[in-house]
Amino acid sequence: MSHVGVGPRAVTRSVAFLTAGVLAVPALAGCTSEEPSGKPLAAQDIAAAARARISDGGTLRWAADSVPETLNAFQSDADATTARVAQAVLPSMYRMDETGRPVRNPDYLESAEVVDTEPKQVVVYQLNQQAVWSDGREIGAADFAAQWRALSGKDSAYWTARNAGYDRIEKIERGGDDLEVKVTFSRPYADWKSLFTPLYPKDVMGTPDAFNDGARRELKVTAGPFAVERVETKEDEVVLTGNPRWWGEPAKLEQIVLRAVPREKRVSQLAAGKLDLAEIDPDTAEEVAVAARPRDAGTPLMGPEGGPATGPQGRSAARALRSWAIANGSDEDAAEEETLAREEREEALAKRERRQRALSGFEVRKSLEPAYTQLALNGADGPLADERVRRAVARALDRKKLAKAVLGPLGLPAEPVGSHLALAGQPAYADGSGALGEQDAKEARALLADAGWVPGGPVKKPKKGEKAAGAEGDKDGDGKKSEDGDDDGTYIVGEDEKNRDGDDEKNRDGDDEKNRDGDDEKNQDGDDGTDQESGEKHSSGKNTAQGGAPGAYAPKGTAAPAAAEAPVAKDGKALTLRFVLPSGPGSDALRTVADRVSDMLEKIGVGTDITKVPDESYFKDHIASGEYDLALYSWPASAFPATDARPIYAKPVPAADGSLNVAQNYTRVGTDQVDQLFDRAMGTLDEGEARDLLRKADSRIWAAAGSIPLYQRPQLIAARKNLANAGAFGFETPIYQDMGFLKKGANGPRPSATPSS
Repeated sequence: MSHVGVGPRAVTRSVAFLTAGVLAVPALAGCTSEEPSGKPLAAQDIAAAARARISDGGTLRWAADSVPETLNAFQSDADATTARVAQAVLPSMYRMDETGRPVRNPDYLESAEVVDTEPKQVVVYQLNQQAVWSDGREIGAADFAAQWRALSGKDSAYWTARNAGYDRIEKIERGGDDLEVKVTFSRPYADWKSLFTPLYPKDVMGTPDAFNDGARRELKVTAGPFAVERVETKEDEVVLTGNPRWWGEPAKLEQIVLRAVPREKRVSQLAAGKLDLAEIDPDTAEEVAVAARPRDAGTPLMGPEGGPATGPQGRSAARALRSWAIANGSDEDAAEEETLAREEREEALAKRERRQRALSGFEVRKSLEPAYTQLALNGADGPLADERVRRAVARALDRKKLAKAVLGPLGLPAEPVGSHLALAGQPAYADGSGALGEQDAKEARALLADAGWVPGGPVKKPKKGEKAAGAEGDKDGDGKKSEDGDDDGTYIVGEDEKNRDGDDEKNRDGDDEKNRDGDDEKNQDGDDGTDQESGEKHSSGKNTAQGGAPGAYAPKGTAAPAAAEAPVAKDGKALTLRFVLPSGPGSDALRTVADRVSDMLEKIGVGTDITKVPDESYFKDHIASGEYDLALYSWPASAFPATDARPIYAKPVPAADGSLNVAQNYTRVGTDQVDQLFDRAMGTLDEGEARDLLRKADSRIWAAAGSIPLYQRPQLIAARKNLANAGAFGFETPIYQDMGFLKKGANGPRPSATPSS
């Protein structure tokens, strides 16, 4: 599933719950290696190749989350596919490089600089003299002016999603010639490089009707290496073809087909040869990686020499012998049944091997996505309205362990994110978590006690329909409890999950080769209840001793459950927080993190009531409406946090109708100080001063404990092995004209992506 919203800074910064689309966000410039911003934690992984090694022609079939409702990236229903199309077919003044910094796009822009600051800020753009729209007209000041008027917010007839930055422009005029554009600002604007990316032709921006309806399903005039040929809603695809008027390096590909394919169906589409490039989940990544291994390397299905693992169906020798004995025994009924079972296993094995052969032409390219997952604490009301309780929850978390649970099994750097406003490598990044403090259960319990929540206090038996403090009922009736309904809460040895956090690193990080490589047939089929991403048992996974009931006997070495802290209570109510999660097939990582967070909170006496809700209602009916105490969702990184992060962390204000206007601050936690720091950072043209102000704002956001950044999200891409310059882009804006398939004989070993040093 994907909850990614919009394109390149077109509308309000989009929440990305599980998967994020390609971001087109340029960044601030300049920092040294001594600065706390550091370097990106992981390099991009795109199978980079020189254009001379890439053949001309071919079609790239690229999985997308949707066919966009609109091709206008500045409308509220624009999405990640809208952004991808805009990057390929429209001008961008700046693009982001692999380190998360903006670079001038020479295909459109020869130079851009601030030429005056007093009395007004003036920026002069010098455009590439070859840059033309697909109808032959030069790109010029008229296009800049039309986009400013449409997005300035002064004309309500334009149905725009936001006007950040454009509302600070006073006028736009032609400079010394048609290729020079002079932009004068009414107020200083630090993030001026964020503007006019993408740039639409005046045909789209010139009138409200053209803006609102003219570019939803077609873009007649473009100016990129590709053009929009058609949007096929019935076929669920967008087809891009080479732009014959493109003046830059010609596109290597003849076509790019963006095909809407649900995440859970992508592995089948890859195996069927219907996709060349697709973002995938960890389970699919493991399957693709296994299929891509040399046949003599050994896999769950194949032994070291390329033959069956140990038996005719990849089963143990003992099981194979037993099967043969039954099939050839004197019991005719048993023999017939076993013969049929053997045939079914052989058919399943043949099908699995065919799928592996089909997937062997792909590889997994991985990096870290320019987005981070956070734990959101709803401070609107209830126990979490008290900052001390929020800080206690935050101080209970081992963020390093949570990052390792998600990123460790994938071979990616498992470093917790230290900033709300930037990621490692971006100029504004600095670890501000010290304003909150490190994990300290003792200090967390002290904060709870100071707020009146004490362990072992008297707890009144709740009346019918009454919830513990912090938990709210499922008003819509679409929530599903994470526990089975017949669980009475009794601990049975062998069914506990108390060592999830803990001490068995081998099992947690997926290093138990015996289980992973599938000597057990059940493990081969993935039915053992194990979370493939974290190596944990699901709540449905049972340990069954031979001849006994599930959990009746403790397996050898089973640890006793860790002693939980006595639940804290106040005014006769236990502190239990409602933890809302999406229930879709792509949310395994979030559920793994939620389980571990719950265990950590239990150690300070705080209970959690985990509720799973349908993906489609997760954001709208729970996060945006405030129907949660704890939640996990992600924000994309922005190169312009002063502009883009302000609505996420701004202090909510009362609206005219008495409701609370939260903008995008779904935690409902904010302060006047943070707002002022954002405003000052947005209004200074001194980059060093802006960075300092943003870092101060981040420290205060940490201290308020409404949002706790956890880890940078993994980016896993299945790519055809001969596809070059495409894959896990990391921070970088894709260069569409350089993508293509290697010439015959150009294939060869290449270094895999490694963390940046």
